[in-house]
Amino acid sequence: MKIKSTFLIMVLVLVFACKDQQKNDLETTEVNTEVNKRTNLLKGTWELKGFYNYKDNKVVDSFSNNTISRQIKMYSDSKVMWCKLLKTDSIEFFGYGSYEYDDDNLTEILEFGSAFMNEVIQEQQEFNFELEISENRFEQIELDEEGNKIFSENYVRIE
Repeated sequence: MKIKSTFLIMVLVLVFACKDQQKNDLETTEVNTEVNKRTNLLKGTWELKGFYNYKDNKVVDSFSNNTISRQIKMYSDSKVMWCKLLKTDSIEFFGYGSYEYDDDNLTEILEFGSAFMNEVIQEQQEFNFELEISENRFEQIELDEEGNKIFSENYVRIE
């Protein structure tokens, strides 16, 4: 009887230990997923809604993109692609490449694009911006040689 009791207790301890381990693995996966969601805020599809012009690092002018054209930018885990609808030419403008970003900076390295963009890419492949980002909007801000803000493109998340 004593052997049966000891064996039963060992089995129960083993069962409960296994259940706790499965729960811990699940909790770890959920935490890692939440961290990945927070660290990849840029991933998704964005639409250009407007622009800011700066003077002395302050916005002095803003205008909407609605009347000019439509521009969409898509970020995957490591790639970026953007396209702009022009009424005069349906195959201009687009660009494709890779990107890196942190809380304050965005770097896009373009590999190829439309005819016009390929000419630009021959001269300059890497584009650096100051980045202001939240969950559903971001601004990529162009800086001058001294680090002053000049111009920004302002995007909102559409997916």
